[in-house]
Amino acid sequence: MNFAQKLQKKRKDAGFSQEQLAFELNVSRQAVSKWESGVSHS
Repeated sequence: MNFAQKLQKKRKDAGFSQEQLAFELNVSRQAVSKWESGVSHS
């Protein structure tokens, strides 16, 4: 299981939407989406 898969599983297990997680981390929803898709390694 890679980072993108782990992040998505943890987020879903916690009951967060991508938008909610982005708010908590003070990043954009697009950033969370990129992380979960494995597009961004930042």
